[in-house]
Amino acid sequence: MRKFGVEEELLLVDTESLELLPGGALAVAAQGNTIPSGHSLTTEFKQEQVEVNSPPQYTLAGQLEAIRTGRKLAQESAALAGGAVAALPVDPGDHQTHMVPGDRNNQMAHRFGATATEQLTNGFHIHVDIESREEAVIALDRIRIWLPVLLALSSNSPFARELDSGFASYRYQKWTRWPNSGPTEIYGSAAAYDAHLQALFNSGVPLDAGMMYFDARASDHQPTIEVRVADVCLHAEHAAVIAALTRALVETVVRHQDQDPLPVPVTVLRAWTWQASRYGVEGELVQPYTGTPAPAADVVTQLLAEVRPVLDEYKETSIVEAVVDDILQGGSGSAIQRRAYEDHHDFQDVLRVALDATLEQRDLQGIAPSSKAD
Repeated sequence: MRKFGVEEELLLVDTESLELLPGGALAVAAQGNTIPSGHSLTTEFKQEQVEVNSPPQYTLAGQLEAIRTGRKLAQESAALAGGAVAALPVDPGDHQTHMVPGDRNNQMAHRFGATATEQLTNGFHIHVDIESREEAVIALDRIRIWLPVLLALSSNSPFARELDSGFASYRYQKWTRWPNSGPTEIYGSAAAYDAHLQALFNSGVPLDAGMMYFDARASDHQPTIEVRVADVCLHAEHAAVIAALTRALVETVVRHQDQDPLPVPVTVLRAWTWQASRYGVEGELVQPYTGTPAPAADVVTQLLAEVRPVLDEYKETSIVEAVVDDILQGGSGSAIQRRAYEDHHDFQDVLRVALDATLEQRDLQGIAPSSKAD
């Protein structure tokens, strides 16, 4: 059973005014460096956000508990800075933001102009253990066709600048303004992957390996594949299940590495991902094996069928299917935010719903906290 861990980027909000709170550095300093649970809290690019890194887990139940613990720690730290955390990928309002000071961030701001100035997005990054760099590339080459579905399931950012963007995940549209972001090629080998990275470095555009902002990549500092396509999820159980689906997908494709990856060109895959960003699970997605649109529920069902043998082995099938069904039946973050806005057309209502949902612990039958393998 492969270990998997997550990183969640969260929005900081003033609890009284519901304005964004530029307190990231203060919140991180308040938490300190030693956290008994194994979590860590770090600043991100803007002061209005923090990142929670959860320790790796073996089970879905353990992952859910780790995510909930991480959000609680972030909430406690934000409270010391006069705020709270919201699992929102994009500011639904139109607030000024402030960059976290530092040499690297200063270089990014200088080089990338308005892309950096206007950057405030919160993603959900899932790390899955791999045995070698070759295995990482085997996985990258084969999971790429399913990443739009993971984006659709996580979609949680319909609003920006006090407008409905028309997208289920507007975060993805903002994020892919960065160079070296989005879908990737089929590499075939670790050597080809590393040659591709070197060619990008040779261009002088990325500052470092951390700016390889692909939808999925081999981590440069730990033995994992890092899937970065998803929005941060409103509900912790949605995040845990999407992480479990991602782990099952990686395990599935590695077990079937004798099957060649589907040769979908990057330009075509980018269109599939745009479709997922636009409609989430409320419209149509592109079926990977036909390249044509189909109801989102049908494409999600296809993904579940692909990974079901692994989910069955891990004893995760029933809870994954139940939570995915909740998302499909109107429970996605983007749908919840739009319903919150409908009553009074007030974006503070969206923030209130998000603040509550971020720390909500809904009862999930069959899940009990555990971080040990079955």
